[in-house]
Amino acid sequence: MNDMTPITTTLKDWETDQEVRWCPGCGDYAILKAVQRTLPQLGADPKNTVFVSGIGCSSRFPYYVESYGFHTIHGRAPAFATGIKLANPDLDVWLVTGDGDGLSIGGNHLMHVLRRNVNMQIMLFNNEIYGLTKGQYSPTSREHTRSPSTPLGSVDHPANPCAFALGSGARFVGRGFDVSKKLPDVLKAAHAHQGAAFIEIFQNCIVYNKDVFNDFAAPKGAEDRQLWLADGEPMLFGSEKTGGVKGIALDQENLSLKVVEVVDGDWQSAGVLVHNAKNRVLAHMLVELPFGEFPMPMGIIYDDPAPTYESAVIEEKRRASEGKDTSIARLLAKGQTWTVGGTAADPV
Repeated sequence: MNDMTPITTTLKDWETDQEVRWCPGCGDYAILKAVQRTLPQLGADPKNTVFVSGIGCSSRFPYYVESYGFHTIHGRAPAFATGIKLANPDLDVWLVTGDGDGLSIGGNHLMHVLRRNVNMQIMLFNNEIYGLTKGQYSPTSREHTRSPSTPLGSVDHPANPCAFALGSGARFVGRGFDVSKKLPDVLKAAHAHQGAAFIEIFQNCIVYNKDVFNDFAAPKGAEDRQLWLADGEPMLFGSEKTGGVKGIALDQENLSLKVVEVVDGDWQSAGVLVHNAKNRVLAHMLVELPFGEFPMPMGIIYDDPAPTYESAVIEEKRRASEGKDTSIARLLAKGQTWTVGGTAADPV
């Protein structure tokens, strides 16, 4: 619901007195700062804000945000967050999880919070590795990833977090990466969305999976490898300095997406698609694009609000109690009751 009156805060108001302890150079530092800088811009109130996490490097997050927080158990953060939201729907709930916590033991719980459409922001930090437990391959690790648990290379096909979210019924799917200046814009859009807002954030694990995202996140040539999406804007990437502007168009013969060249800025003649964030079919096509042949889609991939779970529960309770006495004290006093005193029980 998030109908609280906005208040004025600063970055300092969201910093705790706890020493931030991640490995030097970890992408989690950048995500933490992005969130702490975004919260004042949202008019958020620390007294009405709750961060909930599971287990993993990302799950230290609640210690470092000056708000209410729950560091829960492995994979079960969505269940705790759902209970918090049902107990007090006006709280602003942020769920923090990782690719291991959220997509292995917690995959079932994550699916249900998405399909129920509980009104919260869900940040999944994806570093494609188990960092906290010393570098084993995770559900999102790429094929042939060498790790302590796969010394010859992983043979698993990786999970796609955004495809998982869409398949689970998510009504908002966004994507960014740790050091991107555009990440706060994705966080703001997620917060404005009424319902479960899922954001995949690529996060560099400096120790166990260093620079795995450099193929699209490295600053040099990023224009050619990143497709930043915004509702109502053409799907363009690249620049004249790096080989020309390109766009994403529809291959009508194969009902698939394709890359087209844009000449002299005339993207309409090239058939470049204008992003429609409410088009679920288009969102599925975008998150399944093979990177290398296509740039990495980021930004607001899908945003189509629907009634939230907690609003439906509140309405159900209202209808169930309509015209009925809801006073616990009066209900307990109805019917045949006794007052017990000493050894005798006297009927009232």
